[in-house]
Amino acid sequence: MINLILIDKDSNRRTQTANKIRNHGFEVHDTADMPSETLAKFDCVMVVDELIQDHLTEIAQKIAVIVLASMPSIKESVRMLQAGAADYLALPTETGDLLASIERATSYPKNPKSTVLDQAEMIGSSEVMKTLRRRISKVGPTDSSVLILGQSGTGKELVAQGLHASSDRAHAPMITLNCATVPQNLIEAELFGAEAYGDNQVGNRGLVEAADGGTLFLDEISELAPSAQARLLQVTQGENRKVGGANTKPINVRIIAATHRDLKALTENGAFRSDLFYRLNVVSFNLSPLRNRHQDILEIGEYLLAETCRKLDKPLLKIGDEARKAMLEYHWPGNVRELGNAIERAVILADEGGVITQSLLAIEPDDTINGGGLVDVDPSQTSLEDYFVRFVQDNEESLTETELAEKLGISRKSLWERRQRLNIPRKKTRNRGLRGATGSSN
Repeated sequence: MINLILIDKDSNRRTQTANKIRNHGFEVHDTADMPSETLAKFDCVMVVDELIQDHLTEIAQKIAVIVLASMPSIKESVRMLQAGAADYLALPTETGDLLASIERATSYPKNPKSTVLDQAEMIGSSEVMKTLRRRISKVGPTDSSVLILGQSGTGKELVAQGLHASSDRAHAPMITLNCATVPQNLIEAELFGAEAYGDNQVGNRGLVEAADGGTLFLDEISELAPSAQARLLQVTQGENRKVGGANTKPINVRIIAATHRDLKALTENGAFRSDLFYRLNVVSFNLSPLRNRHQDILEIGEYLLAETCRKLDKPLLKIGDEARKAMLEYHWPGNVRELGNAIERAVILADEGGVITQSLLAIEPDDTINGGGLVDVDPSQTSLEDYFVRFVQDNEESLTETELAEKLGISRKSLWERRQRLNIPRKKTRNRGLRGATGSSN
């Protein structure tokens, strides 16, 4: 049995909420204040926002937290979700929304290391990150399906959370499923539910139903089995049919999907349904790998260093000049997660009160990065969009827009259009405004 704790100073509201949950078979301990004893004995904590303002990140690393908002706002919902909350619900909350939120929060065990790393994925003052945050605020309030593309560790789930939190569905649950983690013979029942039949007299409610009125985030959508793709196509059209069922039922779910693979190429070779691809790809986000966010690397590193020192109960260390230079020159194939591992390793091995050195980080500068010159990249080893992003960002300081377009074999108009679509604004420089830094003039 799932064991919950409900924390709310309003005694009448607390009693009503606790009874709603108890009536559906949950064990609920309710209290007016944050208990001094450990919360580890509970599976989930539901707490009114004003009581957890200063402790959310710490508590969310150890237990699933559902924040109940007495005065809900989009800004606060984004902040709470980024700080580690499993869900953010506006008070008063319908019983169905409470149950769906509990189901999601307790179905997927938390990784104690994921909160800090995931939050770090969205840190950055670069134009790429500023543009990403602006796009989230524009696309979030719509009901359009969204496809998020990007390597592992680039923040795909955080983008999905931001889109959900800034939508009119923020009061409803956001249900998450990594399609690669569920066996193909089970994923249809997991997603769409199963009718009671034969020996199965109970049936089950799928994640699509649990997300009704809210958002369904499907990570690694490229791994979804063909039969499940056909059912998901129905969901994008507002209907759900359970496994073993003959009839469809209306459903109101916003679909956000993500993958690190080239989904368009998979549709062309028949590995993914083209009709589903076009249904999902109404709006797309292409997230830049860390190597293309040069301006953000040290900012993220400093944040991770402070959090790691706090977690390991060590005095705050400093990143040395040699290490900072190496961080900027390293390729970071594992993105923010690799940076987090390098920082944690360095903090563990560093002397008390010492300095983080390159040897402690255990990284070597990438030979392909040479201060803004041409980079020898094999486009066959990456997607065309990744190749385009990396080539432009690694060479725009030494080449003009005309030269970049010529090297890429496209027109200047096509270069501008791709910059807009992939969120790669032209850099501003003190000498020449919107242009590469020191290359020849147009």
